[in-house]
Amino acid sequence: MVKLAVSRRRKTRFKIKKFLTLILLVLITTLFLNLDRFGKVLYSFPHRDIIFYYAQANQVDPYLIAAVIKTESNFDNKAVSAKGALGLMQLMPDTAEWIANQMGKNDFKTQDLYNEETNIALGSWYLANLHKEFKGDTILVLASYNGGRGNVKEWLESNHWNGEHNTLDQIPFPETRQFVRKVLWNYKMYNYLYDD
Repeated sequence: MVKLAVSRRRKTRFKIKKFLTLILLVLITTLFLNLDRFGKVLYSFPHRDIIFYYAQANQVDPYLIAAVIKTESNFDNKAVSAKGALGLMQLMPDTAEWIANQMGKNDFKTQDLYNEETNIALGSWYLANLHKEFKGDTILVLASYNGGRGNVKEWLESNHWNGEHNTLDQIPFPETRQFVRKVLWNYKMYNYLYDD
């Protein structure tokens, strides 16, 4: 009698495992077949027209701009960092004012950073400016965007960091290390999901 009960329990467990395996297989297949759809939910692309416009105007990859925005604010135009960076691309007010002056926008006000178009225009220009300074090296551009161009130059000159992808762990600022990694990942995702 005990053997019969144990045998039934084993059969029941086997059936449950088989059923759960089948459900898991169906879920994985569904996810795989709809990867783009699920990916676009996780990696939405608001303000695409504005991003593409300023990407073209500043000769910056639009997917890099989207990746920076995703990393910095997750497309929340009202985002404010603990350090006081504002808007979609999380620009510091003094940096944004400098950018606006460089662009010839003399009527800039800090409040303007909450406007999607203004924030993207300034942030895109800044990325382009960093691209010129660091000769198109995306790793150095991203590290500078987050950690400051002066800091990145100092790290390179003092051989504290060689600026290469495989040595990101040598970046002295943990926040900057994480920022660069996240943007690079988001950049791959935006390229994969949206680059036709």
